[in-house]
Amino acid sequence: MSFDKNINPMKLHHLVGDMEADYIYTPGVAGDKFFKALRDEGKLLATSCETCKITYLPPRMYCERCFSELDKWIEAESSGVVDSFTLVHEDRDGKKLPEPVLVAFIRIDNTDGGLIHKLGGVDLDAAKIGMTVKAVLKDKSKRTGGLTDIDHFAPE
Repeated sequence: MSFDKNINPMKLHHLVGDMEADYIYTPGVAGDKFFKALRDEGKLLATSCETCKITYLPPRMYCERCFSELDKWIEAESSGVVDSFTLVHEDRDGKKLPEPVLVAFIRIDNTDGGLIHKLGGVDLDAAKIGMTVKAVLKDKSKRTGGLTDIDHFAPE
């Protein structure tokens, strides 16, 4: 096979074989600050764009609308509203869970964002879109600086 420059898009080069692509996800500056505040202080942090009047949670370093740098950090509420939910029967590896887990997208109060997390203390029959919930944090000694520092969201 020739690796000469291709100037005809109808004659694409291709290779047959495997290509490994290992990667490590890093939370970046905004994520790092968010997770440290969650771990150390039990707080949810958000960033706010004063130009667009948007409050980002999870926080961002730049506004997605006007591209302004976001340097205004605020403490967000730990409460929110269930926008959607589902019952999860398998783990990330496709293995059946011992018990199904209720997972929801929670729109965090007074922000323009939210989090996907477990709902606890609520039966599937009682779960509903629009229900208000509050974050239940793990004990400070068990927090590791990840989203799992929130044990679950429970009905208020």
